[in-house]
Amino acid sequence: MNHWVVRRVLQVVPLLAGSNWGSDVNVQGFESGPDIDSNSRFNEVSAGYFGTLGVPLLSGREFVRADGPGASKVAIVNEAFTKKFNLGRDAVGKRMSARGSDKLDTEIVGVVQNAKYSQVKQEIPPLFFLPYRQDDQIGSLNVYVRAALPPEQILRTIPTVMARLDPNLPLENLTTMPQQVKDNVFMDRMISTLSAAFAILATILAAVGLYGVLAYTVSQRTREFGLRMALGADGARVRGMVLRQVGWMTCVGAVLGVIGAYYVGKQASSLLFEIKGNDPVVYAAAVALLAIVAMTAGFIPAVRASRVEPMQALRYE
Repeated sequence: MNHWVVRRVLQVVPLLAGSNWGSDVNVQGFESGPDIDSNSRFNEVSAGYFGTLGVPLLSGREFVRADGPGASKVAIVNEAFTKKFNLGRDAVGKRMSARGSDKLDTEIVGVVQNAKYSQVKQEIPPLFFLPYRQDDQIGSLNVYVRAALPPEQILRTIPTVMARLDPNLPLENLTTMPQQVKDNVFMDRMISTLSAAFAILATILAAVGLYGVLAYTVSQRTREFGLRMALGADGARVRGMVLRQVGWMTCVGAVLGVIGAYYVGKQASSLLFEIKGNDPVVYAAAVALLAIVAMTAGFIPAVRASRVEPMQALRYE
């Protein structure tokens, strides 16, 4: 498979390593000075980078192979960059300088839609892109591949294809974009999994504890239930008494739990990503679930109480 086929079938685009670089920039029409924040992140990429990653171009053009050594310096910026430097809708055609230079020697030729940067949870920073072929000091490249093949097949195909192009070219850390996103939020996913496991464990313990309390209460009130049934109370009325007790316990617990969850949710909002700390739907679902668990745990003691033999209960010690 030759280089032309690799480009057309796999859509390979390089991204210069070091995507967390920051730079002070000067932008046409934006006042600069020692007390003014003019910092922006930047990447150096190849032609076809945005199309391969699916980042929409809002205005202007993408980089082309002609944007190489000796050509006029060009840049592409994201929406956050245009907002920070007050470029509005007229960003294309404005001039800027990168890396602290005072000379406005770079033309903005395109604006792309905001996209996540190095961290999924972080706010999208102002960002500009430069053609990597206009940089004469390149250490390493990250290469993104887009294809119609399944991800697992792509990972198996890339080393073979690259070996045909250049057997001495090292390839490291091959991974898919979904896996890269999962690795980026690994800690959050682990905390979420542990939280869910602890919540399930707490629910089970609450159900067992509630059953134990009610079973003990029923055993302590055996004589009372026997007397009531001897005086004409039927099993349904006795079951209703026990289940009403469960209902009161559930209501009190639900009120206290919702109040506690509200204040804990406010404190934990900063740890959540695109999730509200206080969601009425979640509260309602949690209360409904715990009510079902509580009534289920109380059902067995209620049935046991309704089956008490009056004469046996009156002799119960």
